[in-house]
Amino acid sequence: MADKRGLEKLDFGALSIEQQQQLRQFKINTRINNEKYLREHPETEALISDFLRPTDIREYAADYFTDPNLGLIIGSKLQGDPADTGTD
Repeated sequence: MADKRGLEKLDFGALSIEQQQQLRQFKINTRINNEKYLREHPETEALISDFLRPTDIREYAADYFTDPNLGLIIGSKLQGDPADTGTD
């Protein structure tokens, strides 16, 4: 039976202690790898920061990702020009 948040009740016995430890280590390794990736790819932050601003996300996404100047726009952001959004 689901609770008010739509989640099933937790089954604390579903994983053995060893499985819980492996899962915890997997989560830690995943977080570390994600952080490494984001640090090695600063363009990701520029893409995400632009992408989270619009109110009509579908229209914005279509315009944003089909813009032939997207590479230049992201390159400009990486060079420190945050005012250049590229989409008007």
